[in-house]
Amino acid sequence: MSTRVSVGIGTADAGLRAPDGMPHVTLDLGAAHPTAHGVLRIELELDGDTIVRADPVVGHVHRGAEKLLESRDYRQGLALVNRHDWVSAYSGELGLALTVESMLGLEVPERAVWLRTLYAELTRVLAHLAFLGTFPVGGRPGGYVGFAEREDAVRLLEAATGGRLHHMAVRIGGLAADLPDGWLDELDPALRALERALEEVRVDVLAAAREVSTGAGVVPREVLLAHGASGAVARAGGWGADVRRDSPYLAYPELDDLLQVPVRTASDVPARLEVAHEQAVVAVELVRACAARLRQVPGPVDVALPKVLRAPEGVGHGVVESPLGAAGFLVVSRAEKTPWRVKLRTPSFAHASLLEAVLPGTPVRELAATLASLFLVVGDVDR
Repeated sequence: MSTRVSVGIGTADAGLRAPDGMPHVTLDLGAAHPTAHGVLRIELELDGDTIVRADPVVGHVHRGAEKLLESRDYRQGLALVNRHDWVSAYSGELGLALTVESMLGLEVPERAVWLRTLYAELTRVLAHLAFLGTFPVGGRPGGYVGFAEREDAVRLLEAATGGRLHHMAVRIGGLAADLPDGWLDELDPALRALERALEEVRVDVLAAAREVSTGAGVVPREVLLAHGASGAVARAGGWGADVRRDSPYLAYPELDDLLQVPVRTASDVPARLEVAHEQAVVAVELVRACAARLRQVPGPVDVALPKVLRAPEGVGHGVVESPLGAAGFLVVSRAEKTPWRVKLRTPSFAHASLLEAVLPGTPVRELAATLASLFLVVGDVDR
């Protein structure tokens, strides 16, 4: 995955003048995104090489996921909610399933709980590596640091779920299938490879980012809170909330001793990268703990459900800690087989809204690093 930038020069507003009398220049910055999927358009107004106004224009990938969810039953909906965040798609299906299960009062088998947790943390490592390994440093495009090691883990996850990006592993009441024979034996060498990849990121990417981007893209704490930032973006600015710890779900209450939440205060580009890196390191240890528990917990990974699944009338709300941040799911039921209303709260949408407040005063040379360090997925913005 690489960063691609296309720039078009727009018409300057004649009423906007720089201090030296020269008109500001309006740049239409399109298709600039660390995953190179979709389009994130930012209308920039420049004074020389300094950004004085930034207007993110979203919606180019909008597919109406929330309305589509209202015309599908609860089982079918799982296939929609794992497609807007294609870097960590598993979080979508998990979040909707947990929300519906809470509305149904459904208890999931213990083995499914631990396996769901393992998938969530393995996905977290892979998602962070996707951003960190391709991060643009010092004005140069990002490379592919640690991607060979990441690929081994991706194939392992595909062998367990059948999906490379959109896993569709979760079902209401558990999981689609248990692990293949010998899967846990193959996991440990894959985790050691991921640790090597994370060390390579620390040496090659984080060190370079600290050297060239310290002080770039600073997001004040009050701005983070006002825009609803979460995940690594918020923790880099001192806001240490984490749904896994603060509102525990799955097996996280039993993993409390391992669940460390890294926090920084600089709230700049290197701080966000450091937090994401440390989260990935912690996630590797959480995966190991889940694997050890799964060796001891037998049993089924799902429960029998009626042919037609109807959530009771009422409102269900769930939040999961996705790799990008807090992902929320609001489901309103009128006791039909399809939900009456579904609302998705995505972390990327909140982080995209930061651009208008953060980019003014930023030199153009720091734009790519600032944008990439907010860990945006365009589909997660547009839904």
